[in-house]
Parts: sequence; structure tokens; C-alpha cells
Amino acid sequence: MKLISLTTCTFLAATSHAFVSKSVRREHSFLLAKKKVFIDGEAGTTGLQVRDRLSAREDLEIPSIPDALRKDEATRKKLINEADAVILCLPDAASIEAASWVEPDNDRTVLIDASTAFRVNDDWVYGFPEMSKEQRSKLESSKRIANPGCYPTGFIGLTRPLVDAGLLPKGTPLTVNAISGYSGGGKQLMEIFENEKHEPWGTYGLSLKHKHVPEMSVYSGLGTKPIFQPAVGTFAQGMVVSVPLHYAWMVPGVTGAKIHEAYQKHYEGSQFVEVMPLGESAVKESGLLERGAFLAADTLANTNKLQIFVFANDEEQQALLVARLDNLGKGASGAAVQNLNIALGFDETAGLL
Repeated sequence: MKLISLTTCTFLAATSHAFVSKSVRREHSFLLAKKKVFIDGEAGTTGLQVRDRLSAREDLEIPSIPDALRKDEATRKKLINEADAVILCLPDAASIEAASWVEPDNDRTVLIDASTAFRVNDDWVYGFPEMSKEQRSKLESSKRIANPGCYPTGFIGLTRPLVDAGLLPKGTPLTVNAISGYSGGGKQLMEIFENEKHEPWGTYGLSLKHKHVPEMSVYSGLGTKPIFQPAVGTFAQGMVVSVPLHYAWMVPGVTGAKIHEAYQKHYEGSQFVEVMPLGESAVKESGLLERGAFLAADTLANTNKLQIFVFANDEEQQALLVARLDNLGKGASGAAVQNLNIALGFDETAGLL
């Protein structure tokens, strides 16, 4: 047997150690590398809220365009294709244009669109992780994510679990009544409510052609467009979405307790969706009603939380389903950050309350 000298062994060991150390350092460096996130449209209401939620993160690099170049196509294209993820906080037409700027050989950049442009597009994954058991895994592997609307988040959050549980038949025609803080109307409406004489409350969308209705129909699982009555109030942030139900529309033998149980099973283990106590008395005893009577719309402002309430009257065979959320949080920027975290492999709660 040929012996290897001690000097040779020492050299081999040192070389091996150097190689392993270099590999470990390279892997460690990769793991610590910051992900680059570009917010296209960061000066808008949603964009500002997204940046606010991401600004303190040490795991992200967030490039920003100087004001003079905010609409410069070449600059935006460059940042879009350099980023690990892009959050589009733009009007529909502008989002469609920006999405087309991803280079054909760029299979890395994740696009998260906050407009309505792609919400019912089969090539984009709907960004409501809690919608079904499969949705989160779809988001983990998707490069194209359509952020849900604020009102649809409440409506789908209330109806999809009941459809999936077999309690609410597909095709059931429903009504949905909702009120949002005025921030949902963007800077123009905010200017009116904060600086001008204005109405104390107002309903709108009276043409029955609201842009949120298509996604409500598709992702609720009902396949039927609800009659949607939105309204705006004099508070800045927050939202209450209500769906009234007659038990006659549901499967035989349904009760408030069965509806509540379906929600508990569906949202078990959720980080952000909470099923509240069943019925008015229990909600009141938990201190969740203002002055013991009123369900406030702005309680969850600046959070990514969604609360689900069931107010049932089994004797009258009726129930009122209610979702409460922040229209700028779980209804917009919070959801975008949650989807970003999932798509890039971060802790889902990072940067969120």
C-alpha cells in the first residue's frame, strides 16, 4: 500500500476545509441576501401603505424612483426586471402596461397587482391565502398574483367557507351590504372628507355594475353575481361587509351553530382571520360592541386582520354574516405584503400586525 505523507494529508485537509468553508460562506451569503422589491406607484394611497409596512424590514431592499422619473418608462422597466418582486399600485390600464414590460426570459420576478386588472384572469393566482386549503400553496409557486379587492375579501371570506362546507348551495343569489372608510376612494376622496364640506354617509355603485362584483361571483364559489350595495362613511379606515341569509336558501337543518362551526374549521390555524363569538349576546359580553350595541367599522385600522361574525336567529330561520377588516390593510396593502411574504418564502406575518 502506498502511503501518503503527512504533508500531503495536511494539504488535502486544508484544501478540503477551504472548499467547504467557501461553499458554506456562499450558501450563507445567498440566504442572507436581501430580496429587491419595487413598488410601482408608491406615491398612491396603497403604495404608501405598502412601503410603510416594508420600510423597517432588514431582509428587503426597496428601490425608489425620484419624483422626476416616476413616469419614465425606461426607469420603471429596468427596476421591474431587476426586482425579485414588484407590487403594482396602479390604475388598471397602467398595471396591464407595466406587467407587459417583464422581459420574456425573466422567469424570476414575482408580480403582485393591486388593481382589478387581473383578478379573474386564469393566468394569475388570486391573492387570498385563506380562501381555500389549496390557495396558499398556489401563491407559494406563482409569479403572477392578483391582490383581492377590499369588499370582495369580506364577501368571499364569509361565503366561500359555507359553499365549500356544503351549507350554501352554488348559484344562491345573495345581497351584500358594506360600508368603507373614505380612504378607499384614494387621495381625491380623502381630500374632500378631510378638508371640504361633505355628506356624513353615502351609498354609491347604484348602476349595479361595481368593478368588484366579478371576483365576488367567481371566488365565492357561488358562480352568481350578488347584488352589491357599497357605502362610504366619515371615518378614514375600516370596513364592515354584511351578508344576510335566510335558512331556506341553505341546506336543510342548518343552524347558526353549524354556520359558526364551518368558519372555525375553515380558518383553524389562520394567522390573520379570526372567528368571533357566536351571536349578539356573546359578542356583547366579549366587549366587541360599542356602547353594547354598535359594531364599529374602524376597529382593525392599520392591521391585516379579518374578523368573522355570525349573528343568528334560529327561531326566525335567519342569519347575518359580517366581516370586519381594514380596507387599506387586509383589503389592500396588508394583503399585498402577506402575498409578498408567501411568494418569496418569508414568514407570512413579517411586517404585519
